[in-house]
Amino acid sequence: MDVLATLRAGELTVRRARVEDLPALVALLAADPVSAGRGDAVEDLAPYAAAFAEIDADPAHLLVCLDTTAEDPAGTTVGTLQLSVLPNLGRRGTRRAQLESVHVAAACRGRGYGAALVGWAVAEARRRGCGLVQLTSDVSRVDAHRFYERLGFTATHRGFKVGLQVGGSSRA
Repeated sequence: MDVLATLRAGELTVRRARVEDLPALVALLAADPVSAGRGDAVEDLAPYAAAFAEIDADPAHLLVCLDTTAEDPAGTTVGTLQLSVLPNLGRRGTRRAQLESVHVAAACRGRGYGAALVGWAVAEARRRGCGLVQLTSDVSRVDAHRFYERLGFTATHRGFKVGLQVGGSSRA
């Protein structure tokens, strides 16, 4: 199953995502109002499958599932994130870890699952030689900002994006 870590006395596992996890992962994205507003939906998995293949083929990127065995001994996916290791000239060549698409199922929030998942990601980044972990969060996600601050993250920068037309759709 490619388990990377067992957390909270076996209640949770972090494992490498598999292509067959796409429906569950996309459902996590689509259930989120901000992500859904950007077009994430479960009707067509083809663009997600292409992105998954690219992420999975590159050792600098790791897409994970957070599974709980509390309700189902076989495991139920309740969270996900992508960890990307970025080489960088700044900070004397310090490698950075970028966390992307951090999601925990709404029904599972408040149980410490997100903290466990992000804590694992920070430890994994350190293990991979990173000296900094960074992430971005939509300005409308006030609860998420408080969550990250409780975990020790600080809002040190202001992010900017520009959407580009790729294959007939805008990605930002």
